Amino acid sequence: MILASPTSFKGRPAWTGTIFDLTERKQAEKRIVELAFFDPLTGLPNRRLLEDRVDQLIADAERERGSLALLVLDLDRLKRVNDSLGHSVGDQLLCAASVRIKRVVRKIDTIARKSGDEFVFVLPGVNAEGAAETARALLEACAQPFIINGHELNVLSSIGISLYPEDGSDFEHLCKNADLAMYQAKEAGRQNYQFYSQSMNTATLEHLFIEHGLRQALAADQFL
Repeated sequence: MILASPTSFKGRPAWTGTIFDLTERKQAEKRIVELAFFDPLTGLPNRRLLEDRVDQLIADAERERGSLALLVLDLDRLKRVNDSLGHSVGDQLLCAASVRIKRVVRKIDTIARKSGDEFVFVLPGVNAEGAAETARALLEACAQPFIINGHELNVLSSIGISLYPEDGSDFEHLCKNADLAMYQAKEAGRQNYQFYSQSMNTATLEHLFIEHGLRQALAADQFL
């Protein structure tokens, strides 16, 4: 940045100014934004930025009477990789998976890392048929072996899908219902996708939530 003002030098018009180097300040501001809105491992938007984008896309869809699909993808067997080969290899696997799944979706779609092994996809203007097509492409992409540090790693994926406006009118409901559908996909044997349905059995869903919670508690060593 340059601040200057007119003056004179030996009777001739001149300018005096001060130059400020803002490089470090701009880099610091950029880093703050990255930490606030992006996942530090994969560089994908985090939940905070995801929610903001979904709210905007829902507003657009409501105004134009359009559609929206939200997909939750869970990478199975990541814990096994972390336990057997170390978290460094697991992190590299997550990064490799994020690169691969980016190639499947369109530029206008949003991909975010929701948690350790879960990714969220927001597809504006997409109906059930389009969401299913994307889900199949994602499953196929993740099913291909990953080569990490000389190790050939195979992972399975489970995908849950919710649709706007049928399955929710805000981020929280769409995300929760896609999660329910994803748990149902796991129960069905993994490596498949399921659409959210209100007819899903309540007892089955409670069982899935308990099982999922127990697995997370075991992984976090929260039992005494």
